[in-house]
Amino acid sequence: MARKESAGRMKAVLALSLLFGPAIFLIIIALVGARSCEHKFKVPNDYGQLYDYSFTDARGKKFTSKDFKDNVVLINILQLKCPDSCSISFWHVDQHIFQNVRSSKKKLGSVRIISFVTDGKGNPVEDVQLVADMMKDRVAGYDPDMWYVASGDSRQIYDMQNNNQTLLQTGDDKFGGEGYQQLMLLADKDNHLRMVLPGDSEGMVRRMKEHVALLQKVYDKAQKEERRGK
Repeated sequence: MARKESAGRMKAVLALSLLFGPAIFLIIIALVGARSCEHKFKVPNDYGQLYDYSFTDARGKKFTSKDFKDNVVLINILQLKCPDSCSISFWHVDQHIFQNVRSSKKKLGSVRIISFVTDGKGNPVEDVQLVADMMKDRVAGYDPDMWYVASGDSRQIYDMQNNNQTLLQTGDDKFGGEGYQQLMLLADKDNHLRMVLPGDSEGMVRRMKEHVALLQKVYDKAQKEERRGK
C-alpha cells in the first residue's frame, strides 16, 4: 500500500515537471536524493497570471483576487465530506504553514491561505460552515482573516497551461476524477503563479513552506532597496 502511494505521488510530481520544468525538477531531485543535501533556491519563477477569482467565505463576506493585492496567497482545495483527510494533508498545511505564519507575523504577516471547498468532484459547495467549524476545532489560533474557507469556482483558478500541459488533468486515477484538487498554488501580490505542488504529503507541504518564505524574502529585499533609494 505504501509503495502504491509513493508511486502515485512520484507520478504526480513528474506530471507537474512537464508543466513547470526546472523548478519542479529541483523537487524531483529532493525526493530521490539524500535528505541531508541542502538546496539553494533561486527567485521563484513567474508562470503567469492566475484567473481573477472571487469567493464568499463562511461568514458570508465576499472577496475577489484584488482584495489580496498586498498578500502572498496559498490556494488549495478542501472536501466537504472529509476536509481533514482528502485532497491535501490538512494537518501538515496547518502545522507547517499556517502555524508558522501565525507565529511569525512580523516576517510572514502578509501571507494568506484560501481553501476552496468542493464536493469531491471539483464542484463548488455553497454552504462551507461545517468546514469552518472543523477548522475552529482543530486549528490552534485559527483566524478566518488569515485562513479563508471559501465557496467559489476553484476549477477556473487552476486552468493554467504550460509546455502544452494543463493543471486540469482528469482520469480515474485522479482524486474525484479531477487531479487539480490535490494541488497547492502559490500566488504573488500580483496574482501570478509562482509555484505549484501536490499537497497530499508532508514533504511537499514543507517544500511549499520554503517557497512561501522565499517569495516573502523577495518582497522584503525589494522593500529594503526601495528605502535605500529614498
